[in-house]
Amino acid sequence: MPTHEKALEGVKVVEFAVFAAGPMVGKHMAEHGAQVIHVESRSRPDGFRMHYPPYKDDKPGLDRTGTFAFFNDTKYSIALNLKTKRGTEVARKLVGWADVLVENFVPGVMERLGLAYKVASEINPRLVYLSSCNMGQTGPKANQKGFGSQLTSQSGFTDLAGYDSDSAPQLLYGPYIDFVAVGFGLAAVLAALDERERTGRGQYIDLSQYETGVEFIAPTLLNYQVNGTMLPRSGNRHPYAAPHGAFPCQGDDRWCVIAVFSEEEWQAFCRAVGKPEWATDARFATFAARKQNEDELEQLVGKWTAQFTPHEVMEKLQTAGVQAGIVSRLSDIFADPQLNHRHVWDQLPHPVLGPFDYMGPPFTLSETPAEHFRSPLLGEHNLVVCREVLGMPESEIDQLIAEGVLE
Repeated sequence: MPTHEKALEGVKVVEFAVFAAGPMVGKHMAEHGAQVIHVESRSRPDGFRMHYPPYKDDKPGLDRTGTFAFFNDTKYSIALNLKTKRGTEVARKLVGWADVLVENFVPGVMERLGLAYKVASEINPRLVYLSSCNMGQTGPKANQKGFGSQLTSQSGFTDLAGYDSDSAPQLLYGPYIDFVAVGFGLAAVLAALDERERTGRGQYIDLSQYETGVEFIAPTLLNYQVNGTMLPRSGNRHPYAAPHGAFPCQGDDRWCVIAVFSEEEWQAFCRAVGKPEWATDARFATFAARKQNEDELEQLVGKWTAQFTPHEVMEKLQTAGVQAGIVSRLSDIFADPQLNHRHVWDQLPHPVLGPFDYMGPPFTLSETPAEHFRSPLLGEHNLVVCREVLGMPESEIDQLIAEGVLE
């Protein structure tokens, strides 16, 4: 538990949210001191508990999935059956307690649960209510169901990925648009809280994950708007750089990316690789010549990089002022001395998963750095929430358990 005042100390958040786009907003707020209560049920648990491995020892279980743990540290969990009248009553008490409500269901779900903004704002006029869904709350596609992988294609990213304009687009693992939406959602909530400090009023935030994806692809949209041209699919190549791509290195499937844009960088690159003659070779002496002979240039660069490890290539070129970086594997990420120096990973014991590395925010507040406690088991804090947060008497809690409202 946090032991001293944090940047968001005293801010209370209730999450009726699942998967990533909603819960990650709460995660970042919790890391900086907000008290976040994640609401789910055993009959309809968060999808990250059910559908996404890895599972501990490859055995599925509601408390055995690393995906849920990774995105839900520093929260409290209540398992509440919202299909019951008493469950809805408890949920409304949480709405009255909260400063912020986060949900990311398809439009209409919260209304059917009796927890739409109109109702919630009557219970708590100071409530900041964030709805984060695929397409936003209005419009002809508002009821579309889906995930960030689908929105990545709808937002235009997939159309840009491929080897050439004659080949099929390539599906992308990322950027998943729901993760892009997290940053926008967090900023919107903080802005609304700031406005509430001045006016005393809460407000409704209608966030379209699709629109955050379109925002994220603004440079290519601008090129189309101004010049009427589409950015062609070109694999790892770049219209204004050569060489530009991923090149093989020593080791099993190890690579380093290199990007040379200016003539100064090209000269530095030739010196760094011990091939000063390339700088005056007619095939490569100018940018236009390098683009015209790009296949041959890439073969030569690949022969040079193959002599070294990715780190050696990166260090040689960066020292010379050339842009280069290793293609990291996941094992590299966890072992990266830079990330470890900045305490990005916070290993905490989990009663089912064992020692687990939670990820901190990508920024540090000097006076109030982030702190974590482990992710919750499903319904782990039922009694804590009812007793300490909502102040319920033991007799009422016993009745909720007996009626299956608390699961």
